Amino acid sequence: MFSKISEFLDAWRYETDGTLKILKALTDESLAQPVAPGGRSLGFIAWHITTTLGEMMGHAGVTADAPNEKSPMPAAAAAIAAAYEQGAKAVAEAVKTNWSDEQLGDDVAMYGETWKKGAVLGALIAHQCHHRGQMTVLMRQAGLKVPGVYGPAREEWPAYGMEAQP
Repeated sequence: MFSKISEFLDAWRYETDGTLKILKALTDESLAQPVAPGGRSLGFIAWHITTTLGEMMGHAGVTADAPNEKSPMPAAAAAIAAAYEQGAKAVAEAVKTNWSDEQLGDDVAMYGETWKKGAVLGALIAHQCHHRGQMTVLMRQAGLKVPGVYGPAREEWPAYGMEAQP
């Protein structure tokens, strides 16, 4: 849970940069890569992360200019990345504009429960991290190079003088 807006904004900047690395590595063809036959696809998960920006903040009483969760998924990976980037910036601005440090301990109704506003911000970050991890597995299955987020990905190890492990 966040207790300061500045702490959230620092973490948000880092995490959105990582998510953008992943989204910008997708190709239009890779969007169809399924988790399992008949299951969610890489594109679905990427779009879900994107639409959750406005959806989750909306439930918390903050309007952020992000695609609606009912918006159809774009066919182009670049369009998903651009929508995410714009939505992530809108979330940061909306939080700065609408909430204060003192309000982060306030309760808000979320998905049939009561959460602190600071916990909403933590959940927003955790949500995208969770799905970003799923996406990296699907990216490898689709034959894409996975960019590192919390350090180099396996494909990047040689550039850091390390031997790539299987």
